Amino acid sequence: MGGGSHQTSEVSTDGRGAFAQYSWEEVQKHNRRGDQWVVVERKVYNISNWVNRHPGGRRVIGHYAGEDATEAFAAFHPDQKYVRKFLKPLLIGELASTEPSQDRKKNAAIVEDFRALREQFEAEGLFRTNPLFFILHLGHILLLEALPLYLLLSFGSGWINTILCTFILATAQSQAGWLQHDFGHLSVFKRSGWDHVVHKFVIGHLKGASANWWNHRHFQHHAKPNVLHKDPDINMLKILVLGNVQPVEYGIKKLKHMPYNHQHKYFFLVGPPLLIPVYFNMHILQTMIQRRDWVDFAWYLSYYVRFFSCYVPYYGFFGSILLLTCVRFIESHWFVWVTQMNHIPMDIDHDKNDDWLSMQLKATCNIEQSFFNDWFSGHLNFQIEHHLFPMMPRHNYIRAAPRVVELCKKYGVRYQIKGLWEAWTDIVRSLRKSGELWLDAYLHK
Repeated sequence: MGGGSHQTSEVSTDGRGAFAQYSWEEVQKHNRRGDQWVVVERKVYNISNWVNRHPGGRRVIGHYAGEDATEAFAAFHPDQKYVRKFLKPLLIGELASTEPSQDRKKNAAIVEDFRALREQFEAEGLFRTNPLFFILHLGHILLLEALPLYLLLSFGSGWINTILCTFILATAQSQAGWLQHDFGHLSVFKRSGWDHVVHKFVIGHLKGASANWWNHRHFQHHAKPNVLHKDPDINMLKILVLGNVQPVEYGIKKLKHMPYNHQHKYFFLVGPPLLIPVYFNMHILQTMIQRRDWVDFAWYLSYYVRFFSCYVPYYGFFGSILLLTCVRFIESHWFVWVTQMNHIPMDIDHDKNDDWLSMQLKATCNIEQSFFNDWFSGHLNFQIEHHLFPMMPRHNYIRAAPRVVELCKKYGVRYQIKGLWEAWTDIVRSLRKSGELWLDAYLHK
């Protein structure tokens, strides 16, 4: 069974048939590349051959190999009946009747209550979009994109006007980043196909990035947030060590790629200013070329054609490159502080195979709600609700939050809300603490 061999819905690879029964112990053995099973609603599927064709990428589904993927399946697939057509040929059996529905030691009551809450939200229409919200959001981005051209045409390319235009363009880029995030999560249109199309337009033409690159990276983050070796957002390329576990592991192994006890200082030099202008831009281009993703590459090029067509007449070619670099520099600061304030100070550890609610609440926190915080962060100040229900339109997070709080209180799950400044300073505090843990382990263990 498994091992990458062919299977159909009629016969499993050991000849027991599609309705063979398996224990959790047996399922959990199939958790390596080339031999991967998952369980969805007690059905056992051999995904070994199919992972490379998975639209979300092989890693995101592979992270659930040997596990119950029911909650992740519900979170990421808007049309579950359609997706089950692809699952049907992979069916090899089901859990034995004596086996619990939840793997390992997950709390069945939490799982069932969370599922009931999701069904309530669906019945109340919290997964339905208000089209006007996204129309207005896109409209204000297009206005921000057009405003610098009007200012340059009216007042020229002097220093004051150029600085003003740079900040307006950086604002447009940041807001477009939050908007592409909505389409990428399939939370705008009833038909996900339209979300995919508009996502390519927003992230490609308005931002100069790749939709497929974003999807394959970002959904891993949602599937296993703050889980070492599974969440790419905490892969710091050995530049930083995060949480309480990784620093000690590095210290014990005497790994000193950087002076980690000073990372809370050099973070300001390598994190916010360089993530988008350097790392993301290089990784996006490399990924599109390696995967031969020419559709995304065409959208990517369309952004640069538009940008240079608009600004070369005012600044020349090299001046336009400098303008774009300054825009990316400001945007990168905005992006890093907003996206990391919810995660870096939280629990970062190896996979504990928690239930969906517990896993997401360990890794995320919220920021106080206000009109400015909502706009500034693209509603990622409701990071908890977003991680629990990634396909929920963001304008409904505020309606969902009170009942999520009630569910967390019922089971003693910590629901944390911070002020914006507190959240930012917590990033630095957590980096400092992690650096101290590394130094202690490096010197004394």
